[in-house]
Amino acid sequence: MKPTLKIQERFPLAPLTTFQIGGEARFFVRATTESEVAETVKFAAENALELFVLGGGSNVLISDHGFDGMVLQIGILGLGELLPRENGTTLITVGAGEDWDRFVEYCVTNNLSGVECLSGIPGYVGGTPVQNVGAYGQEVAETITEVRCLDRRSGDVLTLRNEECGFTYRTSIFNSSHRDRFIVLSVTFALSQGGVPNISYRDLKGHFGDTQPSITEVREAVLSIRRRKSMVIDRDDPNSRGAGSFFKNPIITKDKLEQIRTSFEDVPSFDFGDMVKVPAAWLIERAGFKKGYCVGNAGISANHTLALINRGGANSADIIVLMELVQEKVADVFGIKLDPEPIFIGF
Repeated sequence: MKPTLKIQERFPLAPLTTFQIGGEARFFVRATTESEVAETVKFAAENALELFVLGGGSNVLISDHGFDGMVLQIGILGLGELLPRENGTTLITVGAGEDWDRFVEYCVTNNLSGVECLSGIPGYVGGTPVQNVGAYGQEVAETITEVRCLDRRSGDVLTLRNEECGFTYRTSIFNSSHRDRFIVLSVTFALSQGGVPNISYRDLKGHFGDTQPSITEVREAVLSIRRRKSMVIDRDDPNSRGAGSFFKNPIITKDKLEQIRTSFEDVPSFDFGDMVKVPAAWLIERAGFKKGYCVGNAGISANHTLALINRGGANSADIIVLMELVQEKVADVFGIKLDPEPIFIGF
Protein backbone atom coordinates (compact mmCIF):
# COMPACT_ATOMS: atom_id res chain seq x y z
CA MET A 1 0.00 0.00 0.00
CA LYS A 2 1.03 3.60 -0.47
CA PRO A 3 2.92 4.63 2.65
CA THR A 4 1.96 8.31 2.33
CA LEU A 5 -1.76 7.51 2.46
CA LYS A 6 -3.54 6.67 5.69
CA ILE A 7 -5.61 3.76 4.40
CA GLN A 8 -7.95 2.16 6.91
CA GLU A 9 -9.52 -1.25 6.44
CA ARG A 10 -13.00 -2.52 7.37
CA PHE A 11 -14.01 1.04 8.14
CA PRO A 12 -17.60 1.58 9.45
CA LEU A 13 -19.57 3.87 7.16
CA ALA A 14 -22.88 4.31 8.99
CA PRO A 15 -21.53 7.01 11.35
CA LEU A 16 -20.49 9.06 8.31
CA THR A 17 -24.05 9.24 6.96
CA THR A 18 -27.11 11.16 8.10
CA PHE A 19 -29.18 7.97 7.74
CA GLN A 20 -26.83 6.27 10.23
CA ILE A 21 -27.13 3.16 8.05
CA GLY A 22 -24.57 1.05 6.19
CA GLY A 23 -21.87 -1.56 6.51
CA GLU A 24 -18.10 -1.27 6.27
CA ALA A 25 -15.76 -0.09 3.54
CA ARG A 26 -13.06 -2.56 2.60
CA PHE A 27 -10.66 0.40 2.37
CA PHE A 28 -11.17 4.00 3.46
CA VAL A 29 -9.20 7.23 3.04
CA ARG A 30 -10.08 10.74 4.16
CA ALA A 31 -8.11 12.99 1.81
CA THR A 32 -7.35 16.51 3.00
CA THR A 33 -5.26 17.65 0.02
CA GLU A 34 -5.59 17.47 -3.75
CA SER A 35 -2.50 15.28 -3.95
CA GLU A 36 -4.03 12.78 -1.52
CA VAL A 37 -7.16 12.65 -3.67
CA ALA A 38 -5.08 11.94 -6.78
CA GLU A 39 -2.98 9.37 -4.94
CA THR A 40 -6.07 7.53 -3.66
CA VAL A 41 -7.59 7.44 -7.14
CA LYS A 42 -4.34 6.02 -8.51
CA PHE A 43 -4.12 3.43 -5.73
CA ALA A 44 -7.67 2.25 -6.40
CA ALA A 45 -7.00 1.95 -10.13
CA GLU A 46 -3.73 0.08 -9.67
CA ASN A 47 -5.42 -2.40 -7.32
CA ALA A 48 -8.59 -2.82 -9.42
CA LEU A 49 -10.73 -1.42 -6.59
CA GLU A 50 -14.10 0.17 -7.21
CA LEU A 51 -13.97 3.74 -5.93
CA PHE A 52 -16.76 5.65 -4.21
CA VAL A 53 -16.33 9.32 -3.37
CA LEU A 54 -18.07 10.35 -0.15
CA GLY A 55 -18.74 13.86 1.03
CA GLY A 56 -20.78 14.69 4.10
CA GLY A 57 -22.92 11.56 3.82
CA SER A 58 -26.19 13.50 3.65
CA ASN A 59 -27.42 12.23 0.29
CA VAL A 60 -26.47 8.57 0.33
CA LEU A 61 -27.93 5.22 1.35
CA ILE A 62 -25.25 2.60 1.92
CA SER A 63 -25.96 -1.12 1.81
CA ASP A 64 -25.80 -3.14 5.02
CA HIS A 65 -23.19 -5.25 3.23
CA GLY A 66 -20.98 -2.18 2.97
CA PHE A 67 -18.74 -1.36 0.04
CA ASP A 68 -16.18 -3.87 -1.24
CA GLY A 69 -13.79 -1.29 -2.59
CA MET A 70 -12.20 2.04 -1.74
CA VAL A 71 -14.23 4.83 -0.12
CA LEU A 72 -12.60 8.22 -0.56
CA GLN A 73 -13.97 10.95 1.68
CA ILE A 74 -13.11 14.46 0.55
CA GLY A 75 -11.83 16.51 3.48
CA ILE A 76 -10.26 19.47 1.65
CA LEU A 77 -10.87 22.60 3.72
CA GLY A 78 -10.38 26.29 3.11
CA LEU A 79 -12.30 29.52 2.57
CA GLY A 80 -10.52 31.67 0.02
CA GLU A 81 -10.09 35.42 0.00
CA LEU A 82 -13.16 37.52 -0.80
CA LEU A 83 -12.56 39.05 -4.24
CA PRO A 84 -14.93 41.92 -5.18
CA ARG A 85 -15.71 42.38 -8.88
CA GLU A 86 -16.84 45.42 -10.84
CA ASN A 87 -20.29 43.91 -11.47
CA GLY A 88 -21.10 44.05 -7.75
CA THR A 89 -20.49 40.40 -6.99
CA THR A 90 -17.79 38.93 -4.78
CA LEU A 91 -15.92 35.74 -5.62
CA ILE A 92 -14.99 33.17 -3.00
CA THR A 93 -13.42 29.73 -3.52
CA VAL A 94 -14.29 27.05 -0.99
CA GLY A 95 -12.73 23.66 -0.33
CA ALA A 96 -14.94 20.70 -1.18
CA GLY A 97 -14.70 19.34 2.36
CA GLU A 98 -16.08 22.45 4.06
CA ASP A 99 -19.40 22.07 5.87
CA TRP A 100 -22.06 23.62 3.64
CA ASP A 101 -24.13 25.35 6.32
CA ARG A 102 -21.06 26.85 7.97
CA PHE A 103 -20.20 28.34 4.58
CA VAL A 104 -23.72 29.77 4.22
CA GLU A 105 -23.44 31.26 7.72
CA TYR A 106 -20.09 32.82 6.74
CA CYS A 107 -21.67 34.40 3.65
CA VAL A 108 -24.61 35.82 5.59
CA THR A 109 -22.30 37.17 8.30
CA ASN A 110 -20.35 38.98 5.56
CA ASN A 111 -23.55 40.34 3.98
CA LEU A 112 -23.14 38.23 0.84
CA SER A 113 -26.44 37.10 -0.66
CA GLY A 114 -27.14 34.24 -3.03
CA VAL A 115 -27.14 31.16 -0.80
CA GLU A 116 -29.16 32.30 2.24
CA CYS A 117 -32.17 30.16 1.27
CA LEU A 118 -29.93 27.10 1.30
CA SER A 119 -29.34 27.37 5.04
CA GLY A 120 -29.54 24.22 7.13
CA ILE A 121 -28.83 21.81 4.29
CA PRO A 122 -26.45 19.12 5.58
CA GLY A 123 -23.36 17.93 3.74
CA TYR A 124 -20.18 19.34 2.25
CA VAL A 125 -19.63 22.12 -0.26
CA GLY A 126 -18.26 19.64 -2.82
CA GLY A 127 -21.58 17.84 -3.04
CA THR A 128 -23.60 20.92 -3.94
CA PRO A 129 -22.68 21.22 -7.64
CA VAL A 130 -23.09 17.48 -8.13
CA GLN A 131 -26.80 17.57 -7.38
CA ASN A 132 -27.29 21.27 -8.11
CA VAL A 133 -28.58 21.58 -4.58
CA GLY A 134 -31.60 23.83 -4.24
CA ALA A 135 -34.30 24.84 -1.78
CA TYR A 136 -36.71 27.69 -1.04
CA GLY A 137 -36.30 29.28 -4.44
CA GLN A 138 -32.52 29.08 -4.84
CA GLU A 139 -30.10 26.69 -6.55
CA VAL A 140 -26.31 26.67 -6.32
CA ALA A 141 -26.18 26.86 -10.12
CA GLU A 142 -27.22 30.52 -9.78
CA THR A 143 -24.01 31.46 -7.94
CA ILE A 144 -21.38 28.87 -8.93
CA THR A 145 -18.87 30.28 -11.42
CA GLU A 146 -16.31 27.46 -11.48
CA VAL A 147 -15.78 23.93 -10.19
CA ARG A 148 -12.22 22.69 -9.76
CA CYS A 149 -12.08 18.93 -10.08
CA LEU A 150 -9.90 15.91 -10.72
CA ASP A 151 -10.56 14.07 -13.97
CA ARG A 152 -10.32 10.39 -13.07
CA ARG A 153 -9.77 9.43 -16.71
CA SER A 154 -6.72 11.57 -17.34
CA GLY A 155 -5.55 12.32 -13.82
CA ASP A 156 -5.55 16.04 -14.65
CA VAL A 157 -6.98 18.77 -12.45
CA LEU A 158 -9.47 20.82 -14.46
CA THR A 159 -11.54 23.94 -13.87
CA LEU A 160 -15.03 23.74 -15.34
CA ARG A 161 -17.03 26.92 -15.91
CA ASN A 162 -20.68 27.10 -14.86
CA GLU A 163 -21.93 26.52 -18.41
CA GLU A 164 -19.79 23.39 -18.70
CA CYS A 165 -21.39 21.79 -15.64
CA GLY A 166 -24.74 21.12 -17.33
CA PHE A 167 -26.86 22.36 -14.45
CA THR A 168 -30.58 21.56 -14.55
CA TYR A 169 -33.06 20.66 -11.82
CA ARG A 170 -31.14 18.52 -9.27
CA THR A 171 -28.79 17.50 -12.07
CA SER A 172 -25.32 18.24 -13.44
CA ILE A 173 -22.77 16.43 -15.57
CA PHE A 174 -21.32 15.16 -12.29
CA ASN A 175 -24.33 12.91 -11.61
CA SER A 176 -25.50 12.28 -15.18
CA SER A 177 -23.47 12.29 -18.41
CA HIS A 178 -20.10 12.22 -16.62
CA ARG A 179 -21.03 10.35 -13.47
CA ASP A 180 -17.96 8.89 -11.73
CA ARG A 181 -15.57 10.87 -13.93
CA PHE A 182 -14.93 14.05 -11.94
CA ILE A 183 -14.10 14.52 -8.25
CA VAL A 184 -14.91 18.00 -6.96
CA LEU A 185 -11.96 19.63 -5.18
CA SER A 186 -13.22 23.19 -4.68
CA VAL A 187 -16.07 25.43 -5.80
CA THR A 188 -16.01 29.15 -6.64
CA PHE A 189 -19.13 31.22 -5.97
CA ALA A 190 -20.10 34.73 -7.08
CA LEU A 191 -22.24 36.32 -4.37
CA SER A 192 -23.85 39.73 -4.21
CA GLN A 193 -22.46 42.16 -1.66
CA GLY A 194 -25.46 43.61 0.19
CA GLY A 195 -27.84 42.09 -2.34
CA VAL A 196 -31.58 41.72 -1.88
CA PRO A 197 -32.43 38.29 -0.45
CA ASN A 198 -34.58 35.82 -2.34
CA ILE A 199 -38.07 35.41 -0.84
CA SER A 200 -39.86 33.97 -3.86
CA TYR A 201 -40.74 30.68 -2.15
CA ARG A 202 -44.28 30.35 -0.79
CA ASP A 203 -43.25 29.51 2.79
CA LEU A 204 -40.98 32.55 2.94
CA LYS A 205 -43.59 34.86 1.42
CA GLY A 206 -46.04 33.70 4.06
CA HIS A 207 -43.49 34.23 6.79
CA PHE A 208 -42.50 37.77 5.84
CA GLY A 209 -45.66 39.10 4.20
CA ASP A 210 -45.06 42.52 2.67
CA THR A 211 -41.85 43.25 4.58
CA GLN A 212 -38.41 43.14 2.97
CA PRO A 213 -36.15 41.07 5.24
CA SER A 214 -32.38 41.11 5.52
CA ILE A 215 -30.38 38.05 4.46
CA THR A 216 -29.82 37.31 8.15
CA GLU A 217 -33.57 37.26 8.73
CA VAL A 218 -34.05 35.01 5.69
CA ARG A 219 -31.45 32.56 6.99
CA GLU A 220 -33.11 32.50 10.41
CA ALA A 221 -36.52 31.94 8.82
CA VAL A 222 -35.28 29.11 6.60
CA LEU A 223 -33.63 27.40 9.57
CA SER A 224 -36.82 27.76 11.60
CA ILE A 225 -38.98 26.31 8.81
CA ARG A 226 -36.56 23.45 8.21
CA ARG A 227 -36.38 22.62 11.91
CA ARG A 228 -40.17 22.40 12.10
CA LYS A 229 -39.97 19.89 9.27
CA SER A 230 -37.03 18.03 10.89
CA MET A 231 -34.92 18.92 7.88
CA VAL A 232 -31.99 20.15 9.97
CA ILE A 233 -29.79 17.39 11.37
CA ASP A 234 -30.34 17.20 15.12
CA ARG A 235 -29.16 14.30 17.27
CA ASP A 236 -32.16 14.87 19.55
CA ASP A 237 -34.67 14.71 16.70
CA PRO A 238 -35.19 11.15 15.39
CA ASN A 239 -37.16 12.53 12.44
CA SER A 240 -33.96 14.10 11.09
CA ARG A 241 -32.20 10.72 10.81
CA GLY A 242 -32.51 10.50 7.05
CA ALA A 243 -31.39 12.11 3.80
CA GLY A 244 -33.72 15.09 3.79
CA SER A 245 -36.07 15.11 0.81
CA PHE A 246 -35.94 11.52 -0.38
CA PHE A 247 -37.80 11.98 -3.68
CA LYS A 248 -37.38 14.57 -6.42
CA ASN A 249 -40.39 16.66 -7.35
CA PRO A 250 -41.51 15.11 -10.67
CA ILE A 251 -41.65 17.22 -13.80
CA ILE A 252 -44.67 16.35 -15.95
CA THR A 253 -46.46 17.63 -19.04
CA LYS A 254 -49.29 20.12 -18.75
CA ASP A 255 -51.60 17.53 -20.29
CA LYS A 256 -50.69 15.11 -17.50
CA LEU A 257 -51.45 17.82 -14.95
CA GLU A 258 -54.89 18.38 -16.45
CA GLN A 259 -55.50 14.64 -16.35
CA ILE A 260 -54.71 14.58 -12.62
CA ARG A 261 -57.03 17.54 -12.05
CA THR A 262 -59.97 15.54 -13.34
CA SER A 263 -59.70 13.42 -10.18
CA PHE A 264 -58.09 15.77 -7.66
CA GLU A 265 -58.83 19.39 -6.81
CA ASP A 266 -56.26 22.05 -6.00
CA VAL A 267 -53.27 20.23 -7.46
CA PRO A 268 -50.21 22.37 -6.66
CA SER A 269 -47.87 22.96 -9.57
CA PHE A 270 -45.04 25.23 -10.66
CA ASP A 271 -44.14 26.19 -14.21
CA PHE A 272 -40.94 24.56 -15.43
CA GLY A 273 -40.38 25.71 -18.99
CA ASP A 274 -42.91 23.91 -21.18
CA MET A 275 -43.53 21.45 -18.35
CA VAL A 276 -44.74 21.72 -14.77
CA LYS A 277 -43.30 20.56 -11.47
CA VAL A 278 -45.60 18.87 -8.96
CA PRO A 279 -44.63 18.49 -5.28
CA ALA A 280 -43.74 14.88 -4.54
CA ALA A 281 -44.99 15.35 -0.97
CA TRP A 282 -48.48 16.17 -2.27
CA LEU A 283 -48.50 13.07 -4.47
CA ILE A 284 -47.34 10.87 -1.59
CA GLU A 285 -50.01 12.21 0.74
CA ARG A 286 -52.79 11.83 -1.84
CA ALA A 287 -51.60 8.28 -2.52
CA GLY A 288 -52.51 7.45 1.07
CA PHE A 289 -49.36 7.95 3.10
CA LYS A 290 -49.47 10.10 6.19
CA LYS A 291 -46.69 11.67 8.21
CA GLY A 292 -45.38 9.12 10.68
CA TYR A 293 -46.28 6.11 8.48
CA CYS A 294 -43.84 3.31 9.15
CA VAL A 295 -42.77 -0.11 7.94
CA GLY A 296 -40.75 -1.75 10.67
CA ASN A 297 -37.90 0.53 11.68
CA ALA A 298 -38.18 2.67 8.53
CA GLY A 299 -40.73 5.44 8.34
CA ILE A 300 -41.97 8.67 6.85
CA SER A 301 -41.02 11.63 9.01
CA ALA A 302 -43.69 12.76 11.43
CA ASN A 303 -42.98 16.32 10.27
CA HIS A 304 -42.42 16.04 6.51
CA THR A 305 -43.96 13.57 4.09
CA LEU A 306 -41.04 13.80 1.68
CA ALA A 307 -38.48 12.47 4.17
CA LEU A 308 -37.88 8.75 4.73
CA ILE A 309 -36.14 8.14 8.04
CA ASN A 310 -34.36 5.59 10.16
CA ARG A 311 -36.68 5.38 13.18
CA GLY A 312 -33.93 3.56 15.09
CA GLY A 313 -32.30 0.28 14.19
CA ALA A 314 -33.38 0.39 10.55
CA ASN A 315 -31.18 -1.15 7.89
CA SER A 316 -30.87 -0.29 4.24
CA ALA A 317 -33.29 -3.05 3.23
CA ASP A 318 -35.98 -1.45 5.43
CA ILE A 319 -35.56 1.90 3.67
CA ILE A 320 -35.68 0.23 0.24
CA VAL A 321 -38.92 -1.60 1.10
CA LEU A 322 -40.57 1.65 2.18
CA MET A 323 -39.22 3.52 -0.85
CA GLU A 324 -40.60 0.95 -3.27
CA LEU A 325 -43.96 0.88 -1.48
CA VAL A 326 -44.31 4.65 -1.88
CA GLN A 327 -43.16 4.54 -5.50
CA GLU A 328 -45.58 1.76 -6.40
CA LYS A 329 -48.59 3.45 -4.81
CA VAL A 330 -47.88 6.85 -6.40
CA ALA A 331 -47.43 5.13 -9.77
CA ASP A 332 -50.72 3.27 -9.33
CA VAL A 333 -52.70 6.38 -8.36
CA PHE A 334 -51.11 8.98 -10.64
CA GLY A 335 -49.08 7.11 -13.25
CA ILE A 336 -46.01 9.05 -12.11
CA LYS A 337 -42.66 7.51 -11.19
CA LEU A 338 -40.97 9.14 -8.22
CA ASP A 339 -37.19 9.25 -8.55
CA PRO A 340 -35.12 9.11 -5.36
CA GLU A 341 -32.57 11.82 -4.60
CA PRO A 342 -30.02 9.79 -2.57
CA ILE A 343 -27.21 7.81 -4.16
CA PHE A 344 -27.36 4.05 -3.48
CA ILE A 345 -24.02 2.44 -2.65
CA GLY A 346 -23.12 -1.23 -2.37
CA PHE A 347 -26.41 -2.64 -3.63
